[in-house]
Amino acid sequence: MSIRVLIAGTGFAGQGHTQAFRGVGAEVVGMVGRTDHVTQSVAEKMSIPYSGTNWTQALADLKPDVVSIATPGGAHFAAIKEAIAAGCHVFCDKPLTTCGGTANELFALAQANGVKTAYAASFQYTPSVQHAKRLIAHGAIGEVAEIECMSHFNLERGIPFGWSHRSEAGGGRLNNNFTHTLAIAEALTGGEVLRVSGDIRDDLERAPIVDGVHDFTKRRSFIPSDLNDPSLEWGESNVEWSYTVMAQLRSPTARKPISVLFKHGGLVPRFHDDHIVIYGTKGAIFLKGHYGSGALSLHDGSSWAEQQTPADLVAAAPADMGETEFCWHVLAGLFLQDIRGENPGPYPTFKEGSLYQNIIDVIRRSETWVDVTTLS
Repeated sequence: MSIRVLIAGTGFAGQGHTQAFRGVGAEVVGMVGRTDHVTQSVAEKMSIPYSGTNWTQALADLKPDVVSIATPGGAHFAAIKEAIAAGCHVFCDKPLTTCGGTANELFALAQANGVKTAYAASFQYTPSVQHAKRLIAHGAIGEVAEIECMSHFNLERGIPFGWSHRSEAGGGRLNNNFTHTLAIAEALTGGEVLRVSGDIRDDLERAPIVDGVHDFTKRRSFIPSDLNDPSLEWGESNVEWSYTVMAQLRSPTARKPISVLFKHGGLVPRFHDDHIVIYGTKGAIFLKGHYGSGALSLHDGSSWAEQQTPADLVAAAPADMGETEFCWHVLAGLFLQDIRGENPGPYPTFKEGSLYQNIIDVIRRSETWVDVTTLS
């Protein structure tokens, strides 16, 4: 059967979601954005027949089977709530919402209305992560004991002020980085989070206000040439740009809870490679890159050796498709299979989206500190 999809968002994610759903056989029937001329231009460029700025009207006019939410997180709640009420299945980029309470509400509404959901914490679908998942399942490193996820992005402090700087808009590194690495840790081990503790730091504090930024991926080209220009206006950041999180996962790959460290510095330079490492009782797996999408090396108990990615995983990732776009493509395919009743197996849904948002709330409260100055 033909599945009709309505896209919310006109930027990099909106265009990427459009390509992903078309790539797995769906019909993209419309696109909704904030600005009429921008939405019309993008829709025409992508040969989408319907465009507009009124979400309610688009739902009524098109009666889509699926909506794909590709806007910043602060715009998710109301749009998803309307879509669920209209009986639409929902594919949503991360974060699901801006706090645990609203994320819980959407998860409950989706369940009550019998609609299917997908949550795009999707970097778990890169070939290297899937390769590591196979190795772990086949016992290549014994029981998983520990995972570390390390990344340092060295983002420019002059990146123009926007949604990524504000909690109420869905910004922050936890919403837009940690969601992926947590999903990867769970996918690698088939595990689930038991406990979490963490701390955050806003080491940016402010960003210049600049007009004209539409595509998030092109924001660097709008950085002012002189950040000391007295005529610049500034917006205040209220989100974390660095975080340290410790978690324990329960997993069928281990008799004891797995210890996981998530360390991210958004504004600091890396010295060694960003990486994800999975340590087991008989060996270890090193995945290069902040989402583990680079080369995979296996330690067999005596030495490290880089491993070739299995041919079927290489073949599944088209060379002309970016990593982000490929991962959306995989998840969209699983989602449509589920809608068609083809039982594709587990994939991230609003269950994970709501849980992750509650975990982020816990980390942002940073309530686990103990004052040791009074202990002696």
